Amino acid sequence: MSADVDTSRSTFGYMMTYAGGAVSWQSRLQKSVALSTTEVEYMAAVEAGKEVIWMKHWIGELGIRQEEFWLHCDNQSVIDLAKNAAYHSRTKHIQRRYHWIRERVEDKDFALTKIHTEENGSDMLTKVLSAEKLDVCWRRIKMASHPMPE
Repeated sequence: MSADVDTSRSTFGYMMTYAGGAVSWQSRLQKSVALSTTEVEYMAAVEAGKEVIWMKHWIGELGIRQEEFWLHCDNQSVIDLAKNAAYHSRTKHIQRRYHWIRERVEDKDFALTKIHTEENGSDMLTKVLSAEKLDVCWRRIKMASHPMPE
């Protein structure tokens, strides 16, 4: 994610996959300026978590039964913050409304799990990437690799 030079708001993105293919995605500027990278990623995880809940209900309406849902995040601080409600002096600036994700994780609506940055396909929604990294992102969602112009 990168910050808009005029507003200092960060771009966030997420991608939902089902059976290996992308079925839902979003990339946009966050609604407010974040004071830390953890806050940026935490806010993005909340938005992605809301989409997971929507997807969970939608899949259920289709009659598909799925026991587990995962939300991957490449920021360990976000995972720790979402799983631990203890006071963190370094994250006290994060607005309470973003702690919604803690309840969802505690209620086992989905699991928040670590994904290595090298395997994070949603990076193509938020960053300028090398051709190699873009190819990794495409392969992650089972898209055919596209040759880059020379």
